[in-house]
Amino acid sequence: MTKHLSLRAGLTALALAAGLIAGPALAFEPTQTECIAPANAGGGWDFTCRQVGKTMQDLKLVPGTMQVTNLAGGGGGVAFAEVVSKRNADNNLIVAASTATATRLATGAFPGNTMDQVRWVGAVGADYGVIAVAKNSPINTLPELMDKIKTDPTSVSIAGGSAVGGWDHLKVLIAAQKAGVKDLRSIKYVAFDGGGEAVTQLLAGSVQAFTGDASEAKGFVDSGDIKVLAVLAPERMKGAFANFPTAKEQGIDAVGANWRGFYAPGAMSDEAFAYWQDAVAKVYGSDEWKAVMEQNGLEPVEATPAEFQAYVADSIASIQSISREIGLIK
Repeated sequence: MTKHLSLRAGLTALALAAGLIAGPALAFEPTQTECIAPANAGGGWDFTCRQVGKTMQDLKLVPGTMQVTNLAGGGGGVAFAEVVSKRNADNNLIVAASTATATRLATGAFPGNTMDQVRWVGAVGADYGVIAVAKNSPINTLPELMDKIKTDPTSVSIAGGSAVGGWDHLKVLIAAQKAGVKDLRSIKYVAFDGGGEAVTQLLAGSVQAFTGDASEAKGFVDSGDIKVLAVLAPERMKGAFANFPTAKEQGIDAVGANWRGFYAPGAMSDEAFAYWQDAVAKVYGSDEWKAVMEQNGLEPVEATPAEFQAYVADSIASIQSISREIGLIK
C-alpha cells in the first residue's frame, strides 16, 4: 500500500497539475447530482452516499440536494454493470465503493467487468470490521463464537452485507483461520444486500452472528440491539468504540480494514472527474467530515485522490492473494 500522505497535499498537487490554483474556476459545473449506493438502505455504501452527500451540501460543493439511489444486487455488481453499460458518460454521477467492491473485482464476481472500466475518484475513510451478536446472545467473546463453530459449524450462521466471497464473508474467514478453524468452507455465511438487512436478520433470530463494519454497526450499538464481540483493528478504536475489544486482544490476530470511497463512470469528462476529486478531497479535509468520522468509527485513509487508482489496484491484488491463500479462488 502507498504510504500515508495528507489528502490536502495530494489535492494541492492535483490542483497544480490541473492548473486550478490562481486560475479560473473548474470548467465543469454540476447540475442534478446523484450518488448510487449499490445496496439497500442501512448499510455501509448507503452510509457513504448519504453522509458525504450531506457534507457536500453543507459545504455548498453541490447545488441543492444530492440524490441517493439504492441499487442493490450482486454484491454491487448490478450497480457496476448499470454504470458501465448505461451511464458511462454521466458527469453528475458518483458511486459508493469500498474494499467490498475491490473484493468482488478481485475474485471475478462481476462477470466481464474490471476496475479499469470506471474512474476511481477518492476515499473518505477506513472502516474497520466488526463481528457482533444480538444483545441477548449467550456468546460474549470472539473465541467463544469460534469455539462454537469448531464444535458444530452447522449451529452458527453468520450474516453479512456482501455476497458469498465478498469482503464481509472474507473477514469472517480471516478471523476463523487465525482462530484455528480447520475447514473454512464449513462456516455458514448468509449474504444480504447491505449491512442493515443483515443486522435485521440477526435481530429476528434468523442468524446467530453478524459481520460488517464499524459504521454499519454504530446505530445498532447505540440502540442496544447488538453487542460487538470484536473489532478487527490493530488496536482499540477511539470514541464510541473504545469499549469494544479487538480480536488481537482476545488472541486472534485478525485485522480487516474497509476503505470507503467512490468511483465514477469511465467516460466521465476530465473536467467533471477533476471536479469530483476536488469535492471529495474538500469533504475529507473539512471539520464537518472529521466529526462524522469520529462519530462513526472511521479512521484516516491511506491514499490521496491522485494515488487512489493505484491504491485500488493494490487493494485488489492484496485481496486476490488472501483469497488464494484461504482457497476462495485458484
